[in-house]
Amino acid sequence: MEWLLIIGGFVFLIVGLLGAVLPLPGPPLSFAGLLLLHYTQKVSIPEPTLWTMGALTVLVSVADYMVPMWGAKKFGGSKYGSWGSGIGLLVGLFLGPLGMFIGAFAGAFIGEYYFKKNQEVAFKAAIGSFLGLVAGIVAKTILCLYLLYLGIAAFF
Repeated sequence: MEWLLIIGGFVFLIVGLLGAVLPLPGPPLSFAGLLLLHYTQKVSIPEPTLWTMGALTVLVSVADYMVPMWGAKKFGGSKYGSWGSGIGLLVGLFLGPLGMFIGAFAGAFIGEYYFKKNQEVAFKAAIGSFLGLVAGIVAKTILCLYLLYLGIAAFF
């Protein structure tokens, strides 16, 4: 049973890392892997570390959906561009990894263009949304890599 938890923990950590760039819940999967490792006799992860990593997982997961909308707004978009970015991102999840980028970009552009009827403003909002999405992926990847590192370090 012990080895099943260890193998499962590392599988979750690796799938979580892949999920940082693919349309999977990367940080929650990685955190679940760390929890599986914690509940073995071989691996000891301090509880304050688990609480901190759990909080960071929630923060990064929520921010991953909010940052593209914030990016659209920061680049001059209105609430229509922000909402369009969020809706486009969610729709894009069903189109695969590239769909997230296209969805967030197109959603911000369409939402902003619908409101202001100005292609230049709509394009800037779409660029902001895209940059926000990239920032979210970078944050998820860094967190998942760190969780993997914690799991490996605790195991050895």
